[in-house]
Amino acid sequence: MPRKNDKEDELDTETTFVDMNVDGFKWYDPSKKKFDDKKTVKPKLSRKEYWRMVRGAFAALAPYVFILLAAFGIVIALAYLWLS
Repeated sequence: MPRKNDKEDELDTETTFVDMNVDGFKWYDPSKKKFDDKKTVKPKLSRKEYWRMVRGAFAALAPYVFILLAAFGIVIALAYLWLS
């Protein structure tokens, strides 16, 4: 006869990471539907703040663009030297 283990099973079956109350599942309950009552408020930005944000985005992307252009230039230069 197998021995009973005194330890509880450590498998967690209660934790969920996503709302499983989805339309179409057999356990769907429309009364439990979660609605977010918080309305997102769009912050008011001045023209100066907006253009500073745009400049910051370009400054963050500029190194990647330059590296990509340099890599293409090197490949094209090597292809030209090899094929000429």
